[in-house]
Amino acid sequence: MKTKATLKNISEMLQLSISTVSRALKDHPDIAEQTKKKVRELAEMMDYEPNAFAVYLRTNNSRLLGLIVPEISDYYYHSFIAAVEEEARARGYSLMILQSANDLATETANIRLCKLNRVAGILVALSGGERKDLSIFERLEESGIPVVFFDKVPDGKGFATVSQADEEAGQLAAASLLKKPRKKILAIFGNPDLSITRKRLRAFTATCKKLAPSTPVKILHAANRTEAFDATLHALSRKDRADALFCMSDEILSGAMKAVHRLRLSVPGSIGIISISNGFIPGLFNPEITYVETSGEKIGRKAFHEMLDRLIHQSMPREEILSARLVEGASL
Repeated sequence: MKTKATLKNISEMLQLSISTVSRALKDHPDIAEQTKKKVRELAEMMDYEPNAFAVYLRTNNSRLLGLIVPEISDYYYHSFIAAVEEEARARGYSLMILQSANDLATETANIRLCKLNRVAGILVALSGGERKDLSIFERLEESGIPVVFFDKVPDGKGFATVSQADEEAGQLAAASLLKKPRKKILAIFGNPDLSITRKRLRAFTATCKKLAPSTPVKILHAANRTEAFDATLHALSRKDRADALFCMSDEILSGAMKAVHRLRLSVPGSIGIISISNGFIPGLFNPEITYVETSGEKIGRKAFHEMLDRLIHQSMPREEILSARLVEGASL
């Protein structure tokens, strides 16, 4: 079995002190460049890796970040994770990726797991459950573990948040949907307990009332793609069905489109469709679905840099909002 390389092994082979080897690997200015080069070359040849836990105990500086998402398989969160991982790796951080499955108990267990693993900070999108008590996150902040919420964020609690301009997205979607006269609109939103849902719902309905006050808008809620399929299928099976459909998210869009196909409705002939989306799901359909972009990749990079700012500069928590953008398909 190959012996794991240590600072002691390297120091003995080069006849240097352990402290000299350690400082050379950290690019310390007191160490000669020729010595640094010898140490680095031997460390690379021996596949030397620093003991992360020992480094933490010595410096009290963990390089591990916790990342909690509702659903890893969701394309939005997949692109978010990829962006954060790329940014973290480039700066010497590692990720512990956990899934809450939209369950509060699991989310709480994941937070405790992050603490047990001595993470430097936690990035989290709130689960679909109703978490009114945010004291668990307040205690994390008090213990020196910064929290950055993304996508599904709490309302005005003084935490660091990175999210889409949800009200702007709702307004833009409604205005785009109403460019053509509509007899009836079916709008499907997510969990009403989440601020992301409330903001998009408030903006969407207000814009509809302003631009087309006489057009009926039926509001439904769905917690997942299965509920979205059932709700859409039932609503569009009626004789007085809607001729316009709005979906609040990719998860809802995928369920709703399954119902549209089941009923053999032509798009946009029988029904016009628009969604708020990360961009991947709309491209799977023919015609492609028009959507208001919410980019997991952009949110991920922004969230990581917000975390980095809090870790390095101890910056105060702030609200970061990315503006909305319409991407036109052929579904309206």
